[in-house]
Amino acid sequence: MQNFFNGAFLINKHSTFTAHMDCTAQQLSYRQTGAFSKLVLDYLEDAEALRSFYSCRPDWKGMKEAIAVRKTFATNRLVLVQHLKKQYAGVQVQDAVRTNIDLLLQENTFTITTAHQPNLFTGPLYFLYKILHAIKLAADCKQQFPENHFVPVFYMGSEDADVDELAHFWLNGEKREWKTEQSGAFGRFVVDKELVKLIDAMAGELGVAPFGNEIVNKIRSYFKVGASIQQATLELVNDLFAEFGLIVLIADAATLKQQMLAVFEDELINHNSSKLVEQTTQQLEQHYKVQAGGREINLFYLDEDMRERIEAKDDGYVVANTTIQFTKEEMLSELKEHPERFSPNVILRGLYQETILPNLAFIGGGGELAYWLELKAVFDFYKVPFPVLVLRNSFLLMEEKWKAKMNKLQISTEDLFKPAETILNEQVLRSSAHTLKLNGSLTEAEALYDHLKQLSTAIDPTLAKHVEALKTKAIYRLQELEKKIFRAEKRKYEEQRRQIEQLKTALFPNNGLQERVDNFSAYYAKWGRELIHQLYQYSLSLEQEFVVMEIV
Repeated sequence: MQNFFNGAFLINKHSTFTAHMDCTAQQLSYRQTGAFSKLVLDYLEDAEALRSFYSCRPDWKGMKEAIAVRKTFATNRLVLVQHLKKQYAGVQVQDAVRTNIDLLLQENTFTITTAHQPNLFTGPLYFLYKILHAIKLAADCKQQFPENHFVPVFYMGSEDADVDELAHFWLNGEKREWKTEQSGAFGRFVVDKELVKLIDAMAGELGVAPFGNEIVNKIRSYFKVGASIQQATLELVNDLFAEFGLIVLIADAATLKQQMLAVFEDELINHNSSKLVEQTTQQLEQHYKVQAGGREINLFYLDEDMRERIEAKDDGYVVANTTIQFTKEEMLSELKEHPERFSPNVILRGLYQETILPNLAFIGGGGELAYWLELKAVFDFYKVPFPVLVLRNSFLLMEEKWKAKMNKLQISTEDLFKPAETILNEQVLRSSAHTLKLNGSLTEAEALYDHLKQLSTAIDPTLAKHVEALKTKAIYRLQELEKKIFRAEKRKYEEQRRQIEQLKTALFPNNGLQERVDNFSAYYAKWGRELIHQLYQYSLSLEQEFVVMEIV
């Protein structure tokens, strides 16, 4: 664990905030949090068992190696830039974004990419943390390798069709859900009156905070009736991060997917990705519990209100849950004429991303890194560089009132990640250790029975087992007495229990990490844009540690 550190953020010329927000931060190892899988922890710690499942380590040596490899791969930069300029038409573009788009035409420019679906109003807090991590790593790369340029990219997974996962967000401990009958790719959904009602409800709750109206008005200005979710999300993310030069990429486009025609055709005919992933998962399963592999065909058929699996049937293909069928010739013709109608699933999405971007590193959560480690064989097969995998930054935001409560309860930052019952038990033991432990009594009892055993066996050796049984029973009874004393003592600590549970509920909603539940809007409502800048200041690049940020 590193020491506390302080710092003041240099305000960017585009900043408009006036809120006062002093912060300190403390870093913990991911292992200390107890919230990450063995596979992820082993990856961070360079375990031998995982080394064959990726190319370069997430360190500066690995980044240098990735640059050298990436230079040998031809990226269609012109198509990418033309797409981005078309995508940003009508969007208010800051100079930093415009400059970075133009830089992508240069062979010595590389991207640092993170990706996520267009969750409603950005969804959980880590949506922001991912993006800020990409921005920070790109800036640090420029310091390390000044002869090159590095552009942070947010790749929007707008083709995801999991409405249950995407059409809600959590605000002030309550789940807010958009009820919609729309179907297909979530990014193509359009804002309707029901969604506007959710924004109105947000305004009622957040409007009393210093920057509540500001954030609600931002959301309202982009999520207008008739606007697509992907366009609204693009504009909101651009509003929040454009000053840092972040490029948002919506890859749901024919011009970009044309670059995947050969891969998609091979997928339809030979199903190579599923075979490769199956082999990899079998190897990983020797050491780890892994996520399910891909399907026989890892492509969806995408249309206006539909995103359904493509499945092989007889000598042709069918689209699951529909009556749509293709012969082999018809399917290959459809692919060539309408590549935009083909959507890669999780197995091929990363390959698509790395084909169309001159990318060096991918920043993802623990679950994302786990499935990326299943994919290296697919990248090798199609001769696409495998990116450096970087575990995204994690934060716990702690307001001053919660830090004060921790201090009063004598709970350390490390203790905070333990279960509430464990914290309480440790408190009781610290306060009452002298009254709760029978260690001395147990030692005396054991000595007494050992003496009795010695005396009795001198008279009759067959009594030894009997005395040993009496000893075992007596020690067990004393240990049970000790537990009863402990439980009785704990009953005196009901107020501490209540406060510990209140603290845990506030900082770990739904018994999980805060970043996986809370939406950013409530935090922005309190501190405005300075929240973004403070998060950027304390964002790490390749340190790979958990950050507890205290707001004082």
